[in-house]
Amino acid sequence: MAQELTGKEFTGKRVIVMGGSRGIGRSIALGFAASGASVSICARGAGPLEATRRELEALGVTAHAASVDLADAAAIEAYVPEAVQALGGLDVLVNNASGFGHSDDEAGWAASLTIDMMAVVRGSHAAIPHMKPGSSIVNVSSISALRASSRSAPYGAVKAAVMHYTASQAKMLSRQGIRVNGVAPGSIEFPGGSWEDRRTSNPELYQTTLATIPFGRMGKPEEVAEVVLFLASAKASWVTAQTIVVDGGQLVGP
Repeated sequence: MAQELTGKEFTGKRVIVMGGSRGIGRSIALGFAASGASVSICARGAGPLEATRRELEALGVTAHAASVDLADAAAIEAYVPEAVQALGGLDVLVNNASGFGHSDDEAGWAASLTIDMMAVVRGSHAAIPHMKPGSSIVNVSSISALRASSRSAPYGAVKAAVMHYTASQAKMLSRQGIRVNGVAPGSIEFPGGSWEDRRTSNPELYQTTLATIPFGRMGKPEEVAEVVLFLASAKASWVTAQTIVVDGGQLVGP
């Protein structure tokens, strides 16, 4: 599980994972903690948030958690300094939250823009003053950014904007010695996630999507976390402005 993700190369590092209570965010947080980092996570749901905080704490590191509505600019501005104080500094920021805005209407666009995009912007703006040369930001996009979709136009368009902003951030922050990269996961299945739900609620979509993945299975959150940890590590010291696709070949098909 999380202990198998990495060694202890993040010992002494301080990490914030925005949207870190479930799924990919949880696996990222556990991966950093298993490698020795102190970790703060935020999300809205108090139950999953506390459960993940306890998992982090059980790995023997400083673990901090806060219930935050990532659509609320003031909440983000309050959370980040609180997390930095709890951790004693900040070395890595992971922007992972999503509003999953699928419908091509005001509600769908608002969900994606306020969380998938603006939480990245606001979280980064709040975190950067606390980051020193050698720090790193990793933004979570999606392969939906790389192809047209009739099911989730707002989500895909905004995730494409996240990829563009990742490269722009990298350019803007290079003089400060801060690297910025991203990951674009494919279809990832985990307990309580959308693909687990679709397995039973929309089996036709589930099977159609599964058929596009050459390995014949959905991805695991830990497989995305592995790439995030690499991008934030010293092993990727000369990597910036990149978004790495983590989809088991889903984009190219079987």
